[in-house]
Amino acid sequence: MALEHAILVSLTERAGSGYELARRFDRSIGYFWPATHQQIYRVLRRMDEAGWVRHTEIAQDGRPDKKLYRVSAAGKAELSRWLAEPEDPAVLRDGLGVKLRGASLGDPGVVLKEIERHRAEHANRLEVYRGIQSRDFPKPATLHGRDLHQYLVLRGGIRAEESFVAWCDEVIDALRKDTR
Repeated sequence: MALEHAILVSLTERAGSGYELARRFDRSIGYFWPATHQQIYRVLRRMDEAGWVRHTEIAQDGRPDKKLYRVSAAGKAELSRWLAEPEDPAVLRDGLGVKLRGASLGDPGVVLKEIERHRAEHANRLEVYRGIQSRDFPKPATLHGRDLHQYLVLRGGIRAEESFVAWCDEVIDALRKDTR
C-alpha cells in the first residue's frame, strides 16, 4: 500500500486541508499507516498533479490561503482499483525479537530493560485504542458500513497490542526467572 491510498481513504471519509489531514493521521489512521506532516503535504501535491484529488482555495485572514482537498472521480477510480487488488500478508520485522534471541551474547539485563520499555509503550497504545473504542464506538453491535469498518480496524489494533503486551509479560517473567 502507498500513502496515497491511505490519504484517499481518509479524504473519502471527509474532505480536509493538508493540516487537517495530518492531524487525522496523528489521531487515527496514522496508528496503522504512519506518515509525517511533510510526507502528507508532498503526497497531496503529487495526487493533485495526478488528478486523484482536487482542491479549493479558501481565503484566511492574516494567513496563506487554505487548500481544501476532495477526492476526484479519478481518485475514486484509483481507490476502487486498489481495494480490489490483493494485499500481501504483513511480514514481521522485529528488532526486539532479534535482540532477545541474541541476549546471551551480551547483557540479558539490558535486553530485559528494553523489553520492559516496549511493554510500557504498547500498554500505553492499548489504552489509547481502548479510549478511542469507548469514545467513538460505545455500541459496536449497532455499527454498519464505514463505522463498522473503522471499528474492525481498531479492534485489530487492540488485539495486536493485547497480544504484544501479553508476550512481553511472558518474556519478562521468563528472563527474571533465568537471572535468579
